[in-house]
Amino acid sequence: MSDSSEVEAEKAVNVTAFDGHRLIASGTLAEVALACKHALDAGATGPVLIFDDRNGHTVEVDFRGTPAKVLARLQGAQPAPRGPGRPRLGVVAREVTLLPRHWDWLGEQPGGASAALRRLVEEASRSSQAKDRARRSGEALDRQMRTLAGNLSGYEEASRAFWRREPKRFAAHIKTWPKDLRDHLRKLAAIAWDDAEAAAQA
Repeated sequence: MSDSSEVEAEKAVNVTAFDGHRLIASGTLAEVALACKHALDAGATGPVLIFDDRNGHTVEVDFRGTPAKVLARLQGAQPAPRGPGRPRLGVVAREVTLLPRHWDWLGEQPGGASAALRRLVEEASRSSQAKDRARRSGEALDRQMRTLAGNLSGYEEASRAFWRREPKRFAAHIKTWPKDLRDHLRKLAAIAWDDAEAAAQA
């Protein structure tokens, strides 16, 4: 993937923002950042947090200045400088530590060690796609729930019910939580359970 396409893909990531326990918006990063800016200017008490729905991590946005300036900073974001390698081809050099016998085996493979490692990684990533997706969606729910609801009554019980894939118990433990938060976590939990089921059948 080219540098420019990586930036565009990052901008298109689906994110969700909350003002405390109140949902502000879900959508692309640009859309949600603009909605957050308007909410902050209107007196949102916060904390205003934006979550990447792929992994549950918070996304940092600089809200200083006008909405146009906020968007301009997002649109002008550049990927981190690459290290040694062939950056135009998307090849990046990083340190790999292996035993001597591993290096000996890799050196005997067609194309050399780097080509063999790339083939192995590609094969492994294809074979574990369903499991990786299930893991990421489960972690996304876990991180967002811990951040947004870690101090709410029933959190520990809800977390256990989620990981045990017990939808009724999960719903029961979060039923008294604020509606926006409850609905969002139910949506993420349903995605994670569907991904886990797909991974089990893969």
